[in-house]
Amino acid sequence: MKHDSPEFAAIAEQGTILRCQVGSGLHGTAVAGQDDRDEMGLCVEPAEYVAGLRRFEQYIFRTQPEGVRSGPGDLDLIVYSLRKWMRLALTGNPTVLLPLFVPDEEIVRIDDLGRALRANAGRIVSRKAGLRFLGYSRAQRAHLTGERSPRVNRPELVGKYGFDTKYAMHMVRLGVQGVELLETGKITLPVPEPWGSWLRDLRQGKHSLEEALEAARGLEDRLDQLIRGASPLAEEPDTVWADAWLVEAYQASWQAAA
Repeated sequence: MKHDSPEFAAIAEQGTILRCQVGSGLHGTAVAGQDDRDEMGLCVEPAEYVAGLRRFEQYIFRTQPEGVRSGPGDLDLIVYSLRKWMRLALTGNPTVLLPLFVPDEEIVRIDDLGRALRANAGRIVSRKAGLRFLGYSRAQRAHLTGERSPRVNRPELVGKYGFDTKYAMHMVRLGVQGVELLETGKITLPVPEPWGSWLRDLRQGKHSLEEALEAARGLEDRLDQLIRGASPLAEEPDTVWADAWLVEAYQASWQAAA
C-alpha cells in the first residue's frame, strides 16, 4: 500500500486533529545545521475507510525520496489514523506518546478532539510503557556493544568519534524519558537539565561510549524497578475508556463533516 499517495495526503489534511514536532528539536538535542524536522500527526479518516473496503492507517511525507537520508531543512512527516495511533500509544510506544506531552509552542495544528486527547494522557499511559522504553534502550545498547550487528547509519560520526554518537544519545534519552514517565506520568520536553546538556555533549563526542553505556545501564535498572511496582502508574492503560472515546470521537468528527 502506498502511504504517500495524493488520496492519503487529502485524508490526512482534512482529518488532522493534532500535529506536532517529535524529533531532536523537540527533545532539545539538535545540533545547529545538522538536523531535519520530524513531525507526527493524528487524523480521523472518513467513515468509508473504517466501515468499507478501503483502509487508511497512515500517511507519510518525506522531502527526500525513499532511501535517501534526510538532512538539514528536510521534513519527515507521518500522520496516523487516530485508531492506529491509539493502539500504538496504549502499548507505550515511546515516539507515539510524544504528542500527549509536547509543549504548546511545538504544536503545528490542534482542534478540540486533539485537546481532549491530550487532557486524557493519564488514561493512556501505564507501566506498560516502561517495558517499551526498556526494550528499545537495551536493543540500542546491544547494537553499540556488538552483542547485535552494529547499526552504522552515520559513518561520519563513527569516523570522527569512534561510535555513532547520535544513536548513543537516543539510547540514553530513552532511559531518561522512560524513568521520568514512570515516576511522574509525564515527559518534560525538551529534556530538562542536567540531562539535556549531557545528551548534547554526548552527541558531540564529549562523552565516551563507555560513559554512555554506563548511563544507559543505570537508567535501565531504574526502569526495571519502576516496572516491577515502584511506579505510581497503573499496570495497564484504560482500554475501556479508550475504546469508548474513539467511538465518540469518530462519530463527532463524521457528523461535523456531514
